[in-house]
Amino acid sequence: MQTLRDELRTVPSIVGTAPDFDWASTPEGPRDFFLGWLRDALDAGVAEAHAATLSTVDSDGFPDARLLIIKDVTDDCGFKIATSDESAKGRQLLHNPHCALTFYWSPLARSVRVRGIAQRASATESAEDFLARHPQARAIALAGQQSSVLVSDTALDQALTQAKAALAANAVATSPQWAVWKIVPNSVEFWQGEPNRDHQRLRYIRAGSTWDKQRLWP
Repeated sequence: MQTLRDELRTVPSIVGTAPDFDWASTPEGPRDFFLGWLRDALDAGVAEAHAATLSTVDSDGFPDARLLIIKDVTDDCGFKIATSDESAKGRQLLHNPHCALTFYWSPLARSVRVRGIAQRASATESAEDFLARHPQARAIALAGQQSSVLVSDTALDQALTQAKAALAANAVATSPQWAVWKIVPNSVEFWQGEPNRDHQRLRYIRAGSTWDKQRLWP
């Protein structure tokens, strides 16, 4: 009888087709490189190309990870995300701002790894981001308690009803717990896969105001 291990070994991996790329022409910093790869993913129709896995560490030292979307990439290569202080990731970033982002664009056989430290944005910027959200998303965020145990649908309905009433009474109401974070990378690694495992890897390491580039073994 075929085992799960046997079955998984038959599943193809690195099935995407990577675009041609001249590693010798890579920019001096990772921001332009990342934006070029992101644009390639968007132009190729990769679903949710702005999605990434955010990895954090909880107060007990256990790693945690979840998918989210990035909101922007700043001129100094900061990756912006947003969440509630009440969420697991919000609490963990407040406790320990060391974190990582992982992008994976399977159709292009490409991935990007970002490691750095998260910085909480100003209350003004966080409020602007909150107000730009869909009304339903604002109501859910205003209701709070993200990641908490949900006792019943009734409790959720009541909280959402109250939040929607608050928004109806004040269209510019915001949540003080809503926060934008900028992940300032210490390193950004670009991976381009090959089915024969002869992968291409390039890592940028922050060196003060500049970046060092390192080719890595596959």
